[in-house]
Amino acid sequence: MSPLRRKQKVTYNVPGHAHFLTYSCFQGLPLLSKDRSRQWVVDVLQQAREKFDFELWAYVIMPEHVHLLIRPRQEQYEMARILAALKRPVAARAKAFLIARNHASWLERLTVREGKDVVFRFWQAGGGHDRNLWNDRPLEEVIEYIHANPVRRGLVERPIDWYWSSARFWAGDTSGPLMLDPLPVGLHGP
Repeated sequence: MSPLRRKQKVTYNVPGHAHFLTYSCFQGLPLLSKDRSRQWVVDVLQQAREKFDFELWAYVIMPEHVHLLIRPRQEQYEMARILAALKRPVAARAKAFLIARNHASWLERLTVREGKDVVFRFWQAGGGHDRNLWNDRPLEEVIEYIHANPVRRGLVERPIDWYWSSARFWAGDTSGPLMLDPLPVGLHGP
């Protein structure tokens, strides 16, 4: 019998395309349920924006996953590198936090054997979901979908009530954790 093969994620690095990204915590665990870990995501997202020069149009940090809508500004880019820059540093911070606090049970729960290797997993293995977007209508729909996540889950009544989202920004409140880039001409926000 042949060993199980991991599904290969196909990405398209097309200049001018936006990318709707979703990446999830290991085994759907609510590893982003604390402000501390959500702030790690925000910090890393800002660092990756600067390093890889991409526009951030929408985001939401849920207890067990993250949604982003970004558009790289460069003609040549690799989404795999951008995703790695978004995920690896958060995992490293989480592991360091668990070690410093001596949370052996969580360290054990998030450590898996992959072949001969023992790996710490904050994020679900693989690249997550990456959908290319290239026209205005889907952008508005994706932004609304992103912002409605906390409402659909019953975490808040209105999208603007979820602090860890860009909904407040697009409603005119810039007190949230991240500033966003302007949308392309023709789009004025959700």
